[in-house]
Amino acid sequence: MSDQVKDFNDYRAKMNDKILSDNNKIIKRIFNLDTNAFTEGALDVKTKELLGLVASTVLRCDDCVKYHLESSFKQGLSKAEVMETLSIATLIGGTIVIPHLRRAYEYWEALEAQG
Repeated sequence: MSDQVKDFNDYRAKMNDKILSDNNKIIKRIFNLDTNAFTEGALDVKTKELLGLVASTVLRCDDCVKYHLESSFKQGLSKAEVMETLSIATLIGGTIVIPHLRRAYEYWEALEAQG
């Protein structure tokens, strides 16, 4: 696993454990809702991940973009599918999301490098 991917996942896991260990009912429910929202339903998981990727890019949340890129990668989405999705996000979000597009592209390359 590339350092970029490992570092992101290690930090995310460490902080999620700390946050959830405070036993805040509202935060736990938000985390649970997020997890359940991306399960199979009327839309398949791949479609939901691509929707999450668009929303995260438009909202300029790099951590969210990385999360959805990794989930998309694990779901077997192709680079072409992800890049087309990011192109829609850039169109909708405007030029202000181009720095996030660059980081997304770089992170996808890191995911591909790890295999």
